[in-house]
Parts: sequence; C-alpha cells; structure tokens
Amino acid sequence: MVSIPLIVAALATSAFADTHTQGVCIDTPGSGVQVYNKAATEKACDAYKNRNTGSEKWDQCPDCTLKSERDLLYYCESDSEHIGGDELNYYCTQNGAGDSVAW
Repeated sequence: MVSIPLIVAALATSAFADTHTQGVCIDTPGSGVQVYNKAATEKACDAYKNRNTGSEKWDQCPDCTLKSERDLLYYCESDSEHIGGDELNYYCTQNGAGDSVAW
C-alpha cells in the first residue's frame, strides 16, 4: 500500500515564489508530519479556478482541474503552470487545511 504522506513528500518542492503544475492541501498535526487533506484540496482547486485578481500568471488559473492518482491522491493541476505557491496556500488554509505543497 502506498503511503500518501510519502507520495506528497516525494513530489514536494518549494511551494513559494514560482508557479507550479500541481498542488495539494495538507495538515501538519506534528513536527515533520504532513497529512493530505482531500476536502480542502477539492475546495481550494475550485476556488483557484474561479480566481481573477490581476494579470500575473498566478492571478488566474483557468485550467485548474482536480485530478486523481489511482483514487488515492487528489490534487489540483494546471497544465499551463498557473498555480502559485502562496495563492494555493491561501485557498488551502481558507478551506480548513494547515498548509499546502506545490510542485
């Protein structure tokens, strides 16, 4: 069985300052522990898709789509790399997650 925290950790890179093609919402219940938050990921992806706050690449995500990896890990994807780390983090925390990871 695949461990979802292991998947997130393996895929994770810095979530800030760049745009990304994928991201998920996570909770951090303990030091060094990251737990995937599916409900927040779904809501954050939908909110980001509806975002239109300016002309920078990360200000809009018209192609943000919720995807699934073998029905284990649901993530937000933007083939055009519109996902900003700070912006995803905002929507994740607004929807009940403790943090986010984008890659």
